[in-house]
Amino acid sequence: MDNLQGQASVERITMSAKEAAAYLGISYWLILEMAKRHEIPYIACGSRKLFRKEALDKWMEEQEKKALERPSQYGVLRKIY
Repeated sequence: MDNLQGQASVERITMSAKEAAAYLGISYWLILEMAKRHEIPYIACGSRKLFRKEALDKWMEEQEKKALERPSQYGVLRKIY
């Protein structure tokens, strides 16, 4: 797509932490903390953290699969020491 000056516009492939937090429906501070703990995929760019939509979508799918695979702790007998 061309902009008004006849130059091709560039489609962004990354999001800022604020944009990624809004995309995931979580707080800005939580996404930064998750990135700090390496719990979510991100790209370090100096002091900034950038997030790719495709990587976040894949990460969410993996989280869903993990949640479905976990056995319920209710009704499971556990040994107490």
